[in-house]
Formats: sequence, C-alpha cells, structure tokens
Amino acid sequence: MKRGAIFDMDGTLFDTEKLYRLAWIETADDFGLPRKPEMAPAMSGRGVKKILATIPQYFPEVDANEYFLHVVKRVRKAIEEKLEIKSGVVEILQYFHDNKIPMAIASSSATEDIEKNIKRAGIDKFFSAIVGGDQIENGKPAPDIFQLAAKKINLPPEDCYVFEDSANGIRGAAAAKCAAIMVIDQVPPLPEIRELCTAVFDNMNDALDAIKNSDV
Repeated sequence: MKRGAIFDMDGTLFDTEKLYRLAWIETADDFGLPRKPEMAPAMSGRGVKKILATIPQYFPEVDANEYFLHVVKRVRKAIEEKLEIKSGVVEILQYFHDNKIPMAIASSSATEDIEKNIKRAGIDKFFSAIVGGDQIENGKPAPDIFQLAAKKINLPPEDCYVFEDSANGIRGAAAAKCAAIMVIDQVPPLPEIRELCTAVFDNMNDALDAIKNSDV
C-alpha cells in the first residue's frame, strides 16, 4: 500500500461533476446564447487558466470571466441546496485514517470552496492538506497540483495514490509519477487514459476492496 493518498474533489469525493456539466450548458441561457452540450466535457478536470482560454472557442462574443463566474454561482447554489458524498468515500477515508495514511485534496476548485464543502460534509477531519487551483500556476493536466499535495503531506509523489474521475486529472497524476486511480463518474476512460492508470474502478467501494487486498 502507498504511504499517502490524494483525492480530487468534484466527481470523486462529491457527486458534483454532474452539476458542473449542467451549469456549463445552462449558463448559455444567461447570455441569450444557444446551448452547446459539447462544451461540458471539454471543461472537465481543467484548471481555471485553461477554462478561461477554452470558453472563447465556444462563445467568442462573451467575456470568459463572466461566463465562468456564472457557472460557479450556479454550482455553488446547487451545492448549498444538496451536497452528496459519493458511495464508498467515507469508508475509504476512514480506512486510510485508521492505517495512518496522510491524505490531501488536489482540486481545480478554489481552496475556499474545497474547505467549505468538506466541512459541510463532515469529512474535513480526514485531510491534513488542501491544494486548490488558486494555489498553483499550472492546472491539470499539468502535474503541479499533485506534486504540491504530495509535498504538503511530506511524501514523494510516487508514494501516493491519486483518486480521480477526469481524463485531465489522470494525465496530471501520471505526469507527477503518482499511482493514478480512476474512479469512473460521468465518462469511462478512453484507451489512452486507461493506459496511464494504475487501476480503474466503477466506484470507491471497489477501489477500497482492491487496496485492502493489496491489488493496487
């Protein structure tokens, strides 16, 4: 078993990736523009800089910062109404805690949002480090966020699991030399992404079983 564990947040700890995907599409209504469903998967797992650079590819007539702020506002409102922890998350966090495995969060979301969400869900006690997208220069798929998270829990990246649901997250984890574990949320991995993974699971319960059995 690795000596550290790093978790993505949206789509991995919480069932919020679906909220972002919906918000990317529905926010077009705010600007009187046609919805573009293909926009949602293009934004998944990206850092803020890449998101802001990508928005004009879909809506060049809109201020990218304004569009992004509208998306964030929609998601925050939905989370305040209901924040769902994904199945198996509490169990794997408790298992790592009981085995004295330090844990960190590495999410493209703002640090403040991460802190609010894990506190609201009552799982903040499990994490000794948080790295938000506002703490790094290069977001996923760059390795920076995972390298910093590993540093904050005093371990080399190669001695850490990374639990992710997005292709860009897996790319970043693999580039950081972490053990990249994909827990499928919205989209199954393409062959290119599967090759970068140490393991792929349908849910966090299966991931925990494999770790207990020393299969990953």
